[in-house]
Amino acid sequence: MPKVRISEAADLLGVSDDTVRRWVDQGRLPVVQGDNNRKAIEGHELAAFLIRQAEAPDPGVTVARSARNQMKGIVTRVVKDGVMAQVEMQAGAFRIVSLMSREAADELGLEVGSIAVASIKSTHVVVEIPEG
Repeated sequence: MPKVRISEAADLLGVSDDTVRRWVDQGRLPVVQGDNNRKAIEGHELAAFLIRQAEAPDPGVTVARSARNQMKGIVTRVVKDGVMAQVEMQAGAFRIVSLMSREAADELGLEVGSIAVASIKSTHVVVEIPEG
């Protein structure tokens, strides 16, 4: 069985090492002894956790939508002209760029430092603000 280090799990989940350790302490993620006597997570346990998260997300997370590929991140750049806006986000290791109407960017209150969710479906990216 593959074992995943805490830091690797954090990268895969798009969260910090501390968040993964907190989930371990809360009993949400079981750990085993990994290489060099470090804590690790069995690959199948991490996969099961991801499925549970998708089925019952944390409070404040949108639960109904048609787009399946979503990445939570932070807005790093917003460029607006008269009609359009270009919004850049960093979601973990991924840079995401979305073109939208200026009106949509204004209504969402998107600015550098905003936390947002990029919903990726087919050939376009939809940016949403998580509740909470």
